[in-house]
Amino acid sequence: MDNHIIVNGEERAFSGDESVESLLAALGIDARKVAVELNLEIVPRSSYLDTRLNGGDRLEIVHFIGGGADDLAVADPEPLEVAGVSYRSRLLVGTGKYKDFEETARAIEASGAEIVTVAVRRVNITDPSQPMLVDFVDPKRYTYLPNTAGCYTADEAVRTLRLAREAGGWDLVKLEVLGDQKTLYPDMPATVAAADTLIKEGFKVMVYCTDDPIQAKRLEDIGCVAIMPLAAPIGSGLGIQNPVTIRIIVENASVPVLVDAGVGTASDAAIAMELGCDGVLMNTAIAEAGDPIAMARAMKLAIEAGRLAYLARRMPKKLYADPSSPLAGLI
Repeated sequence: MDNHIIVNGEERAFSGDESVESLLAALGIDARKVAVELNLEIVPRSSYLDTRLNGGDRLEIVHFIGGGADDLAVADPEPLEVAGVSYRSRLLVGTGKYKDFEETARAIEASGAEIVTVAVRRVNITDPSQPMLVDFVDPKRYTYLPNTAGCYTADEAVRTLRLAREAGGWDLVKLEVLGDQKTLYPDMPATVAAADTLIKEGFKVMVYCTDDPIQAKRLEDIGCVAIMPLAAPIGSGLGIQNPVTIRIIVENASVPVLVDAGVGTASDAAIAMELGCDGVLMNTAIAEAGDPIAMARAMKLAIEAGRLAYLARRMPKKLYADPSSPLAGLI
């Protein structure tokens, strides 16, 4: 008989009489804050007590980590609506790269965001007392958007989001399947395959994709609830590289289009909104700014200004000057 089990990749002695619940208790882990996978099958929280462990079992215990409006908001006749839920803020923010969870919480507050992306990672079983994101960013106040950051295959992405749903109960997810580590561009065939599987399982999929109008429309047609084309490579801060294709995606879509990845500063966010995008998701642009809290506030205002400019409809561009003062009565 095998007298060991593997927990989050680490070998652990097995007593021969343990349940999932007793294992979590022994590790000092709050069962309400995690999801458990046993031999690649998710264990429902209601079954922790009755699920017995056997020698040789492999378990993954995961939780959410930082990943990935107020009354002065723009008078927008139509709030952002994703999967039937309305949001006042059109700025979505990631929760990774900050110096600590306290700074994360302050930046989110300053941004006015209502949706925050979170990554799914293993629980630190050697020190379960370490703080968790949920202790600083209340999932009852904010909509957690689990993402698949770091997944390079469709199977990895699907498995990750199944665990996310078990951990938090959310069906609204952000899918990204990356093609390579250098560019972090999406692998579109794998993205489409993963999206198709997740949608059939009842997930509401917001999907990171290339700025390709054909691929974007295909993802919408299979049932994605939001299309999220990149502005530039993830974390690059280059801003929108292909405004024409972003605009075409917006014009062809009947679901929300949100620019995701590559925003560097407030003007980039404003440009995305002036193109008609329904929102912008960003992380690095805020987290790696010299003053993340001030930048979060700047991004909030940029989103509002860009949206208002789009609704106001800009003046036409002209080849020649057009004086603003009347010529009649000229001395």
